[in-house]
Amino acid sequence: MLAQDWAPLRNDGIHDRKGPAVKQKLLQEPAEALSKLPPDTTGNMVRWVEALQQGIIQPRASLKPDFKPEILDQDILLDLKGSMPIVLFPHKRHTEWLDCSNCHNGVFEKQTGATKISMFQILAGEQCGICHGAVSFPLTECDRCHSVLRPGQKKGDPRPPLPGSHNMPPPR
Repeated sequence: MLAQDWAPLRNDGIHDRKGPAVKQKLLQEPAEALSKLPPDTTGNMVRWVEALQQGIIQPRASLKPDFKPEILDQDILLDLKGSMPIVLFPHKRHTEWLDCSNCHNGVFEKQTGATKISMFQILAGEQCGICHGAVSFPLTECDRCHSVLRPGQKKGDPRPPLPGSHNMPPPR
């Protein structure tokens, strides 16, 4: 699906086609709005971070007019013991959108390592899954997070199957 393939608001099954916002064309059509943004190949078909970096969009950091966001330019490595490539969490990409308090101390503790991150919880829409799979790229894009190869791994190596997936070998 490309941005131009988005259904018009009157036909999207979400908006009230008889409501004033749709009837009087008070809302911008998704195809028009999204066609100006860098395309992606998955999710809602937009590379939002790229759009931000190119200055195409300028999201508000807060509803408070004098709010100054803290942009943290620090990468953190997660999932250091698994068999998938290591997760690189780029704080800067996240803090350009969100204040630290959106995640810390609620979804995640502020102290590194204090929150046990679980792929099960993420897939259930918790932790990272609150945004990824909803407003950010979907969880099917494993390599976007699991991006740091472990010693001995090569790009393109087969990934271990997810627990419970149909391609898991039977237990012995």
